Amino acid sequence: MPGSDIAEAQRVVLGELPALPHLPELPARGPGADMIGRTGGLLVELPVELYAARWRVAPRPGKDLRRARDLMERDLDQLAEQAEEYAGPLKIQAVGPFTLAASVELPIGGRMLRDPGAVRDLAGSLAEGLRGHVEAVARRVPRASVLLQLDEPSLPAVLGGRVPTESGLGTYRPVEQADVRALLGAVIETAGVPTVVHCCAPDVPLELIRTAGAVGVALDLSLVTDLDPLGEALDAGLGLLAGAAPTTAATGPATTAPTSSSAGAAPTSPANGRAPTSAQVADRVRTLWDRLGFPRRRLAEQVVVTPACGLAGATPAYARAVLTACRDAGRRLYEE
Repeated sequence: MPGSDIAEAQRVVLGELPALPHLPELPARGPGADMIGRTGGLLVELPVELYAARWRVAPRPGKDLRRARDLMERDLDQLAEQAEEYAGPLKIQAVGPFTLAASVELPIGGRMLRDPGAVRDLAGSLAEGLRGHVEAVARRVPRASVLLQLDEPSLPAVLGGRVPTESGLGTYRPVEQADVRALLGAVIETAGVPTVVHCCAPDVPLELIRTAGAVGVALDLSLVTDLDPLGEALDAGLGLLAGAAPTTAATGPATTAPTSSSAGAAPTSPANGRAPTSAQVADRVRTLWDRLGFPRRRLAEQVVVTPACGLAGATPAYARAVLTACRDAGRRLYEE
């Protein structure tokens, strides 16, 4: 979410998304509130620190780690204050093990991704940290059912050997699908709650995500280029968080995703720079669903309408309008 006021962000989320609120992330607050630093603060017995504007493994806990953890505690306290009586699903987010490994550096240099042993240690530390985080949220909002989202935008690059080295002259070796499935599955199992994997990149490994134990996948519909894998995953029961609304307002004429390859082709943003209407968002999801060939009755049972990705780059007014459009689009689809 945009801005730096966690109380206001939580009010917006609870007001606009009463059936599926989440704990907001506000990266504009600086280091420790960014997605990597925020998740780094959850790691168990694996301290991290900032060095040259990058996160790396640290020899001991320091001020950067304290800041990340203090921000999280403040956010959880605000959640408890505003949502103490809330009953229903409540989503929390953290970076997944492979995007984290592709981002955090080793003390000797290079990303953790270069060392398979370090990746295993990172996944184990993250799993334990997420279990504790889930418990902390459940204590503060005891009537809620926690839903975990693992953000894995780098997962396709990790699998494809496309993560660049620091020099930019090479890339790290691809990680085998079996290893990714095992470590991702272990994190999901240890966290102990239903988990969705968010990947706002092309070529999302849907079958891997499903077989690792995720109950759903969150993706950007404009990046879906092949309907068959998505249809197979949905037919096998995977839930879909359909990213159907653009995350920022366009300032020029409306643009359209390529119709020749993009299964989710639709205007990326209205020409007037405003958020899309709920009817436009619902129509985008409905069109994709019809192309997949599934009966409409399954749509409301298996799909949640969401923005395409995070809203941190949007204005507060636009972010609120997009959340409203997604909520109302979901209601339109449910009522059909």
